[in-house]
Amino acid sequence: MKFLHISDLHIGKRVNEFPMIEDQKYILKQIVHIAQREQAEAVLIAGDIYDKPIPSAEAVQVLDCFFTELVNCGMAVFAIAGNHDSPERIAFGARLMEKRGVYLSPVYGGEVDGIPLTDQYGEIYIYLLPFVKPATVRHAMERECSMEKERSMEKERSMEKERSMEKERSMEKERDTEGPESYQRAVEIAVNRMKIDDTKRNILVAHQFVTGAGRCDSEEVSVGGVDNVDAEVFDRFDYAALGHIHSPQSVKRESVRYCGTPLKYSFSEAEQEKSVTIVEMGEKGQLEITMVPLKPLHDMRRIRGSYLEITQKRFYEDFDREDYIQVTLTDEEDVPDGLQKLRIIYPNLMRLVYDNSRTRQDREVEAAEAMEQKSEITLSDEFYELPNNQPMSEEQTVFVKRVIERLGGMG
Repeated sequence: MKFLHISDLHIGKRVNEFPMIEDQKYILKQIVHIAQREQAEAVLIAGDIYDKPIPSAEAVQVLDCFFTELVNCGMAVFAIAGNHDSPERIAFGARLMEKRGVYLSPVYGGEVDGIPLTDQYGEIYIYLLPFVKPATVRHAMERECSMEKERSMEKERSMEKERSMEKERSMEKERDTEGPESYQRAVEIAVNRMKIDDTKRNILVAHQFVTGAGRCDSEEVSVGGVDNVDAEVFDRFDYAALGHIHSPQSVKRESVRYCGTPLKYSFSEAEQEKSVTIVEMGEKGQLEITMVPLKPLHDMRRIRGSYLEITQKRFYEDFDREDYIQVTLTDEEDVPDGLQKLRIIYPNLMRLVYDNSRTRQDREVEAAEAMEQKSEITLSDEFYELPNNQPMSEEQTVFVKRVIERLGGMG
C-alpha cells in the first residue's frame, strides 16, 4: 500500500507580510496530481494544517477544496492537529467525515485507537496522535482517574464486599496520574496506552520534535530543547510520519521521518528542495521511502552584492525575478528608498539587509549583550549542544546546576 506523507501546510501563513495563500493553492493542487500519479491510497498529514488556531475563512476554504479533491480521487485522508492548530477545530465534524474517508485526530483524551486499512498482506493500523504537551496528557489522565473514581464509588455502594480491592486499585491509578512533567514522558505515556499489535503493520502520525532533527528559522523553538522527544519512543511503529520540523529528514532510522513543508517559509530554507514523501509498505518489515520534488509558484532565493551590481541586467537575467527574494547589500552607505527602488526590478522583494562594517560591528555588540543576559545554565546547555547536536539530559542539567551553585558559594 502506498501513502503520501505531508505536513506543516500552514495554510493562511504570511511571510514577511506577503500572503502565501495563492502559493499554497498552487502547491496543494500539485500534491493532488502527485498522489494520483503515484497511485497513493492514503494521504498522511502530520499537523500544522493551518498557521493559526483560528484560521481565516479563505484558509478553511482552501483546506476544504484540498480534502474534497483527494477524496474524489479515491484516497483516504489521515490528519492531525499540530501546535499551530486548534485541536477542537481540527476535530470538528470528524465523525461525519469518516464516512467519506477523512480521518481527523480528536482532542487528546488519553486513548488513541488504530484505524485499520487492508491490502493483500493484511491489516495496517494508522494511529493519529495530535501534538501533545505534558499538561495535555496529565489533564487527560486526571479526568480519566476522576471518572474511574466515580465508577468505583457506584460499584462500592452495590458491592460492599469488594470495597477494599476497589480502593486499592483506585489509589494505584491515582499515583500513576501524577506525571508527566516532560514532553518525552508525555509522548511515552500516550504511545504506551495505545493497543498496538506488534504482529501487524503500524503507522503513527505525530507532531513532535525528535532529538537530533535539524531546525529552520520558520519553526517555533522552545528554549533549552524542553520539547525534545527521543526517536526510540516510536520503535513499535513500522513508520512514524512526523510533522513540526520544516526540513525533510529522517532521524535515527529511515522510518522515523519528517517530510518537511511543501513550501519554503523562511530564507534559511532557500537552498532546500521541497518534496513530498512516498511510503510504500509491503508485508511486515518491508518499507520503501522515496521523495517526489515539488515546484513552487514562486521560489525563494537570496542574492548579495552592491546596489550597482544587483541592478545590472546581466546579474538577474538567468533567474526568475518574480521569486521571493532577500537582498543583502554590501554598500557602506544605505541606499535611499532602496527597498522601493529594488522592487522595480524584483517585485517580490521580501527583505532588504545590509552587510558592511557598520552592521557587522552592531551584530558583535548585540551578540555580546545577549551573551551577558544569559544564565550560566543556559550557556552550559548551548555549549554542550554545539558538538553533540542535542541538549543536556535532565541528569546532566541537575549536575551542572550543582557545580555552578558550588562554584558560586566558593566565590
